Amino acid sequence: MKIAVIGCTHAGTAAIVQAAKRYPDAVITVYERNDNISFLSCGIALNVGGVVPDADKLFYSSPEALRQLGVTTHMKHDVTALDLDAHTLTARNLDNGDVIEDTFDKLIITTGSWPIVPRFEGAEFSNILLCKNYHHSQTIIHKAKEATNIVVIGAGYIGIELVEAFEESGKHVTLIDMTDRIMAKYLDVEFTAPVEKSFADRGVVLALGETVHRFNGTNGTVSSVVTDKGEYAADLVILCIGFQPNTAFMRGKLDMLDNGAIIVDEYMRTSHPDVFAAGDCTAVQYNPTEQPAYIPLATNAVRMGTIAACNLMTPRIRSLGTQGTSGIKIYEHHIATTGLTEDAAIQQGLVVETSLLEDHYRPEFMPTTEPLKLKLVFEQGSRRIVGAQLSSTIDLTAAINTMSVCIQNRMTVDELAVVDFFFQPHFNKPWNYLNAVALQTWNT
Repeated sequence: MKIAVIGCTHAGTAAIVQAAKRYPDAVITVYERNDNISFLSCGIALNVGGVVPDADKLFYSSPEALRQLGVTTHMKHDVTALDLDAHTLTARNLDNGDVIEDTFDKLIITTGSWPIVPRFEGAEFSNILLCKNYHHSQTIIHKAKEATNIVVIGAGYIGIELVEAFEESGKHVTLIDMTDRIMAKYLDVEFTAPVEKSFADRGVVLALGETVHRFNGTNGTVSSVVTDKGEYAADLVILCIGFQPNTAFMRGKLDMLDNGAIIVDEYMRTSHPDVFAAGDCTAVQYNPTEQPAYIPLATNAVRMGTIAACNLMTPRIRSLGTQGTSGIKIYEHHIATTGLTEDAAIQQGLVVETSLLEDHYRPEFMPTTEPLKLKLVFEQGSRRIVGAQLSSTIDLTAAINTMSVCIQNRMTVDELAVVDFFFQPHFNKPWNYLNAVALQTWNT
């Protein structure tokens, strides 16, 4: 069996490793446009901020590691043509232009995502950077050393983490986003407002609810960012607006969502029987809405890549879908979320109720205890849990993994209220906070 893999980030690496183990007689060939694989882009801000000083530590595999598994890796090769029915592909060497023509029995597409880059006026000025891969991270670090005024555009996780890293490095930082608050995609206002205050207290300029119109420049280098409400000095701009599936070359060949995310079934099969796809180039089943959605996360990618490889010959392991579970630490705020926020649930047309618990995580008789904030979002009527968010000044974020399982298994708030959790005063109260936030709904 000949297996071809296009793309080798998280989903690709996982698929390749699993395929090499499961099919030792298979011929596995990888085509990757970059000159490296498996870079954990979620660690870029840690690298920029010096928490992880060596960016090489953010790789967990390499072409050499794959070669040791018997895999042929073609780095810096761009797949330029695909004939799915004929089971052929053509790839071009980006260094010398040489062309490879290959055949396959099974194809795994793991081409990942790429940053969204709107057509801003002045985008050609230097020092306007993306934040996605290893080379981006190294350029950001190099440019930031000489920068005084840094503007981050996009208040999602990556943008927020970069703002913290730059602020702690002594830079004057401005954060711009067209929404009226940070991390609006992931969290409700009860959880974003405290983080905004922490930024403001440290001198970060929050230009929220503003739309970028253009960049101004001096001598070919960016000097300011102009929005519909103001102008902000900038000698370095980082674009963190979001991501889109890297699937343009597959348009018309496979079934996709409108944004280009490849639609797969629970076994990672595409609309072509011999083509599988996984990771940030695909749509994934989103359990809170029970619909496919585009949720680019490394956790989804490694699961999907592993599942794809397992099912190449016959359906064996099915995906359980995702809740989009994620977490972030900004200053003293330890935050995690899973499923739908209240705002997102309403936008999806769900009729929901919420329960917000503000308490201490363990008994007040202990020498110390810390506050926590926990919110449940659940359907009215069925009382099915569809989302949860947690914030605390110590790390309690693992509790959101429990809530992810609850959503996956379609649990109700009434069931959560009486789930068996241990009690030990070092860690929690007799009524665990996950019980307590659900118990509150019995009074409504």
